Amino acid sequence: MLPWLLLALAALPLCGQGFDVHALLKIARIGDPQISPDGRQVAFTVQTIDLENNRRPRHIYLVPTAGGAPRRITDAGNLNDRPRWSPDGKRIAFISDRGGSSQVWLMNADGTGARQVTSLATEAGGVLYSPDGKQLLFTSEVYPDCPDEACNQQRLEAEKNSKVQARTYTQLLYRHWNHWRGQRRSHLFVAPVEGGVPKDLTPGDRDVPPFSLGGGDDYAISPDGQEVCFVMNQDPVLATSTNSDLFVAPMAGGEMRRITINLGADNSPAYSPDGKFLAFRTQLRSGYESDRWRLAVLERSTGRLQHLTETLDRWVNSFTWAPDSTRLFFTVEDRGRQMVQMVPATGGGARTIISGSSSVDEVRLTPDGKLMVYVESSGSAPAEIYQTTSGGTPVPLTRLNEKLLAQYRLPALEELWVESSDKAQIHSFLLKPHGFQADRKYPALFLIHGGPQGAFGEEWSYRWNAQVFAAAGYVVVMPNFRGSTGYGQKFTDDINSDWGGKPFEDIMAVADHVAKLPYVEAEKMAAAGGSYGGYMVNWLLGRTGRFRALVSHAGVFDLRSMFGETEELWFPLWDLRGPPWDNPDLYARLSPSFYAKEFRTPTLVIHGELDYRVPYGQGLHLFTALQLHKVPSKLLLFPDEGHWILKPQNSVLWYKTFLEWLDEWVIKPPPTAVTITPGEALVQPPVPKP
Repeated sequence: MLPWLLLALAALPLCGQGFDVHALLKIARIGDPQISPDGRQVAFTVQTIDLENNRRPRHIYLVPTAGGAPRRITDAGNLNDRPRWSPDGKRIAFISDRGGSSQVWLMNADGTGARQVTSLATEAGGVLYSPDGKQLLFTSEVYPDCPDEACNQQRLEAEKNSKVQARTYTQLLYRHWNHWRGQRRSHLFVAPVEGGVPKDLTPGDRDVPPFSLGGGDDYAISPDGQEVCFVMNQDPVLATSTNSDLFVAPMAGGEMRRITINLGADNSPAYSPDGKFLAFRTQLRSGYESDRWRLAVLERSTGRLQHLTETLDRWVNSFTWAPDSTRLFFTVEDRGRQMVQMVPATGGGARTIISGSSSVDEVRLTPDGKLMVYVESSGSAPAEIYQTTSGGTPVPLTRLNEKLLAQYRLPALEELWVESSDKAQIHSFLLKPHGFQADRKYPALFLIHGGPQGAFGEEWSYRWNAQVFAAAGYVVVMPNFRGSTGYGQKFTDDINSDWGGKPFEDIMAVADHVAKLPYVEAEKMAAAGGSYGGYMVNWLLGRTGRFRALVSHAGVFDLRSMFGETEELWFPLWDLRGPPWDNPDLYARLSPSFYAKEFRTPTLVIHGELDYRVPYGQGLHLFTALQLHKVPSKLLLFPDEGHWILKPQNSVLWYKTFLEWLDEWVIKPPPTAVTITPGEALVQPPVPKP
C-alpha cells in the first residue's frame, strides 16, 4: 500500500470513540502453550501486528509456570512458530522463516544457539520431537513422484520460471480455500536432529495431514518412538468425502496401514503416555462435516474401540491425556462457552473441571499432573495463558494485553433467550455501547454468524470484533439461531435443507424482542454477516424491510451457481440434499437470487477474490442485482484476500468501510434514503420442509 494511503487510513477516525480497529490491531495474540519436560516453563507464541509493513510477525516466549515476567526468546525473522521441547528439556524445535523460507530450526531452551535443521526447497512445518530426542517429524509439500530433494528443487524452479501459467485438471477439488491445487502434496518426513537426509513416511498422491482450519495435530508419534499415526483420506473423490481415517506407519519408514474403518471423519490422534491406547475424535455420519464430534479410544493390543462421550450431546473440540494414562481432559462448547471436562480412559461419566463465562482451550498438563495450563478468552478479554491446580483458583501467567486494555472500558457480553415462532428457545449475546446510558436510545447491529453450523460465544474475535462495533455506538446483537453449535446436535441439524426457514424465523424473533428494549431505536437496526451469515443477509434482502442497512461479506447469493463454483462439495450435497439438478426446486426456493425483485435495503457487498469457499462471483452477482434494481449499494473487493480478511491494512479498510456504511444509512440517513417500515415483510416465499 502507498505510504500516503497508509497514513490516511491511520488518521481516519472510525465512528464513535474508544476501542476501534487500531486498538484491536495492538492486541498481542497468544497461543500454543507448551510445557517443558520438567514442568517449570511454558513456551508459547505471540503474534503482533506491524501495520506499516502490513505484516503479522510471530515470536516465541517463555514464562515460568510458577509465575513471573514472560520473556521473548526469538528475534529474527517474521515467523517463529510451533515451539516443541526436546525430551530432556534442553532444546526447543520450532519453525522459522529467518533464513528466507519456512524451515525447522533448533535453539537452546533460553533462545540462544539457534541453528537451521532443514533446507528444503519445498519448505517445512509442523515439527515434533521423537520421544528419544534423536529425530524430528515434520511436514513438507513435495512433488509425490520426486525421489529426492534435487528433483523437488528442479520441479519447483521449473514451475516458478515457466512462462505458461495454464492449469489442467482431471478431478475435483482442483482448488481449495484460497489456493489452486497444484502437483505438490503434503507429506510427513523424519530427519535426524543432528542433520541428514529426510525420509518420506507417507509417499503417494495424498495429503498427509489433510487440509484443516484448526484443531489439534493430525499426526502423532507413539511413546516408544517406533510408530507414527496420521490422518489421510483415501476416497477417490475428495471433494465429496469427509471420510478421513487413521493410519500408522513405522518411524523408520515402511508400509502404511489403516486402523479405522468409520465412514465419517476420524482425526486428532494422540497416544496415551503408556502407549496402550490411541485417542481420537470421530464423526459417525458420512459426508456430514457438522456431525457431532465424539471422543474415542482404541486399545492398541486388542483393537477394542470405545466412544467415551456417547451420552454427551455436545462436540468434543480438543483433548489431552493425563500423564498417568487413566483420564482424558477435553473441551466442549455449551451455550456460548467452552469448558473443560474429564472422562476416564476406560469409560464412565464425564465431569466438569473448568467452566464459567469464557472459552477455554489448548489445555496442557505438567508431567506430574499437578498443574493445568490453558488459554482463556471472553468477549471482553483477549486470550491469555492461565494455570491452575486441582480445586485451585486460576492464576494468569501472562498479562500481555493488560496495559493496553486499561485504556478502555470494554463492556461484558450480556445474554438473552427468546422464543421463536415454533416455541424453540433461541439464545443470543448482546453487547451494549461503550459508555452506555440507560436513558438513551441506540441503534442496533445484528451480527449473523457463518458455518452455518457455528456459533457466537464468550470468546475474543480478531475479525468480527463486537467491541469495535459497540464502541461505534451500536447495541450489538449476536443470535445463535437453529444450526448453531453448543445447543445439542438436533438444534444443529435443524438447519439442514432449511437455510432460509427456521434460522430466519429465529433471527426475526430476536429482532422483535430487541426492538422493544427501552434503549434500542427500533427504526434504526442493521444486520451484517459473513459466509452463511452473508447468505442470511442476502435472504433478509428479499424477505423483510426491518433493517435500515445490510452488510454482506462473502455471502452465498445463488445456490445453483454456488454448487458449481465451490470446492468442498460434501457440504451442499448434505445440507441441500444433493446437487441442483436433482433438487432444482429446493435450490431455487432457498436462493436469495430468486427474490431479487424484492430488494430494497441499502447493502454493502464485500468479497475476497481469492475466496474459493464462496467464490467472489457470488458477490458480483449480488451487487449486479442491487444495482439493476436501483438499490443503494457499494462493492468492496480485496484481490489479495480469501474468505477471511487477514492483512492488517486490509482489515483497517474493512472496518472503516463497514462502519462508514452504517453511519451513512443507519445513524444519519440522507434525504434520499430508501424509506423502510420497521417489521415490514416484503414476500413470504415457500420454504421446503426439512
